[in-house]
Amino acid sequence: MSITRRLLALLSTLTLGGCLGMPKNVQPVTGFELNRYLGRWYEIARLDHSFERGMERVTAEYSLREDGGVAVKNRGFLAAKQEWKEAAGKAFFVEEPGTGYLKVSFFGPFYGSYVIFELDKEQYRYAFVAGPDHSYLWLLARTPTVDTELLTRFAEQARQRGFDTSKLIYVQQQP
Repeated sequence: MSITRRLLALLSTLTLGGCLGMPKNVQPVTGFELNRYLGRWYEIARLDHSFERGMERVTAEYSLREDGGVAVKNRGFLAAKQEWKEAAGKAFFVEEPGTGYLKVSFFGPFYGSYVIFELDKEQYRYAFVAGPDHSYLWLLARTPTVDTELLTRFAEQARQRGFDTSKLIYVQQQP
């Protein structure tokens, strides 16, 4: 293999694998049960990023794929344009299936981390989720609203892990 091809292969590997990191001070939950996690989740809070900017009534729907992965369908209402937007993706475990650490792709071979760092393990009613770094953070719940105690706990745990919680967006779920 030529040096050019080796460099391209190395660059491709670094690029494709570079978004599978985990923010400092964030560890995925263990004892994770995918079948209990499947179904609809409502986005309660998030840090802003371009692919959800201006969206309200955001949900994520997870279901099993035939290849053992997870089908992901994100949906949100773009208020400024008065239209719904959807994105379909796929996810796979990075480590063993009992660890809440997945890689998610909406764009071909490019994956990003999906790290569940807090979870209601009794009833799977809420999840705190991070991406590959401190600029990606979500609070997901099975219901469109949650109590103030959970919101406070989410913000405090996220702040302790290095997220800028002063920039949290609380998602409007009702029309």
